[in-house]
Amino acid sequence: METYVFDGSLTGLLSAVFIAYERRSDAVKVVSQDRYQPDLLGGGIKIDADSRQADRVWKGLAKRVGAAGLNTFYAAFLGEDAQGYQSLFDLSRAVFDRGGDIMEDFGNVQLLFVSQLARKVHREKHRMEAFVRFQKTADGLFTSFVAPDYNVLPLIRRHFTDRYADQRWLIYDSKRKYGLYYDGDSTAEVEIEFSGPTGKMRTSSLPENVLAEDEGLYQRLWKGYFNHTNIAARKNTKLHIRHIPKRYWRYLTEKSDLHL
Repeated sequence: METYVFDGSLTGLLSAVFIAYERRSDAVKVVSQDRYQPDLLGGGIKIDADSRQADRVWKGLAKRVGAAGLNTFYAAFLGEDAQGYQSLFDLSRAVFDRGGDIMEDFGNVQLLFVSQLARKVHREKHRMEAFVRFQKTADGLFTSFVAPDYNVLPLIRRHFTDRYADQRWLIYDSKRKYGLYYDGDSTAEVEIEFSGPTGKMRTSSLPENVLAEDEGLYQRLWKGYFNHTNIAARKNTKLHIRHIPKRYWRYLTEKSDLHL
């Protein structure tokens, strides 16, 4: 079995599919560079991310599986899962070898894993869209720090661009060190170094000295509204946690000093 080592990008993974056919490789193990550990029997084959090769593979998949299949493929890739990369590689080869009908065969273990991973990523996407909270800085930039389980920023980009088109905002993924910045006209991916006085990243909030003067007031008003509409007699902590898991509480203004 050959081992293909790619750079962890979608372009790199698709290039690996292209190279597998070019080399007429049979059994292939794909691994991202950050997870690769050479064995005693020899090194892996380094796969360069080639946009031309990747584009040919992507267009070939599109012809066979359609837009829905590509969406599933892309969402699963954003899951950043080692087994997911292998399943996507194997599924891509199966699509080219057997046709797009394989996307209806949920007895196929690769398709099953890819579909389940894609659903998890989409679930995280919807939760980010629901639970992201912004803080307004002194220069009028609405900022939010997130650390989702999966790389969902590419999936939430359109939602926030459409919903908050009248204000500048930044959503920064502190786990992956990049963010989405909307300048009032268009949204772009940005890389910014954020750190506190100790050098550690502040993952959920900005220091008070950079916030707008009225930000604290709005936060207190929102907490007051939440507390007054929260009926203690109807409190159901188990149900509440099921709908809003505790790992999302750090993003919510109303949870900063509320204990359920």
